[in-house]
Amino acid sequence: MSSDDRRETQPAEEAVSSQPPQGSESSVSAEATQPAEGNAPAEATQPAEAAAPTLTATTDHADRAEATEAARADVPTDGGSLVSRAIANLGRGWDWLEEMLTGRYHATYGLAVTRILMGVAGLGLLLTNFAARNYAFGVGAAWNGEIAAPKSDFPNIWLFSLFHRAVTNPPLYTALIVVLGILAITVILGWRTRIILPFYLILWVSFIELNDSAGDQGDNAYRMFLIALLFADTTRRWSLDARRRRKRNPAFPETDGGEFRWILIMANNLAIVVLAFQVCAIYMSGGLYKAGGTAWQHGFAVYNPLQTQQFGTWPVLSDLVTAWGPGVVVISWGSILFQVAFPFMLFNRWTRVVALIGILSFHLGIALLMGLPWFSLTMIAVDAIFIKDRSFERFGAFLRRWWTSTRGAPQRPDAAPTADRATD
Repeated sequence: MSSDDRRETQPAEEAVSSQPPQGSESSVSAEATQPAEGNAPAEATQPAEAAAPTLTATTDHADRAEATEAARADVPTDGGSLVSRAIANLGRGWDWLEEMLTGRYHATYGLAVTRILMGVAGLGLLLTNFAARNYAFGVGAAWNGEIAAPKSDFPNIWLFSLFHRAVTNPPLYTALIVVLGILAITVILGWRTRIILPFYLILWVSFIELNDSAGDQGDNAYRMFLIALLFADTTRRWSLDARRRRKRNPAFPETDGGEFRWILIMANNLAIVVLAFQVCAIYMSGGLYKAGGTAWQHGFAVYNPLQTQQFGTWPVLSDLVTAWGPGVVVISWGSILFQVAFPFMLFNRWTRVVALIGILSFHLGIALLMGLPWFSLTMIAVDAIFIKDRSFERFGAFLRRWWTSTRGAPQRPDAAPTADRATD
């Protein structure tokens, strides 16, 4: 056995009792392993040399422990490490979800577009029906029996019965329609929207439920979207409210809300989730329902409504669109594909662009060819939430450059993106 092996295996008692010859390696080993009583002077004169090995050993042990933990995290060798990694992934997912919901406002420009177009759709429906208001919803429609016994449950609810109680008084009924139109204008302008929007929703439901046979599913979608917008901050952009808040707080919209800002942000973002889900559900269910019909399967479904008096509002244009058989098939099948695939196409940037252009064309065709402009405008309004803020900003910068170039004025440098305008 070598002297190194003897030093590692020799007990402390034997090292103290033995006295090997001077100069040998055993003597050095024995002196190094003697207890404190025999080597007190040596230890007193060399404190740094005695402490250094201990500190080095502690550091090496910590480094080995960290390396072991890292290896266990990187290489799952047992069930415990897999569970740990799963828990860690769940934690990261929760952090991401929390940041998405409470970190900042999303779709601020998209919600502004939604607010504006929803107000335009409501105002447009009131204006286009104002001349025939008594025949479509008022006392002229009493023959259908809805004034005496309404088919809808809303007129029986006190909160939504205002129009139903005033419909037999034409001047009062007309005044309420004017008030509703003024509320729609304030929604478009974004003035005190948090206060105005609930009253607008109540009066709108009260009005549209006067004649249940005159409404359609677009009216149902309109009121559902309005309910979701109650919880969103739709006036952060392009509104009188934003202008007023910016005067009070020059840092708006980055530093508003105070200590409860995260609650307002979460309500806004959850409202966006509800709107997105509702739109996707409408498109997908509609597409699947169409796919089960014989006319849609054979590709001539678009032809039939355009040849009717109710929906063929532009007969010459309807004949032009339906004159070529393959084009009718493409439009019929394309509408089904776009509606069913729309939710899935939103997950990629490029397919999202195609989906939004396709669905915009779909609604423009419905508005123009079938005479349903306000339904189409309502759906287009909510589709705006799928456009990112940075896209709106880039488009706005392009318009400013184009405008200044046409006027020959020097271009203004674009404002730097703020925290609320960060990339989605």
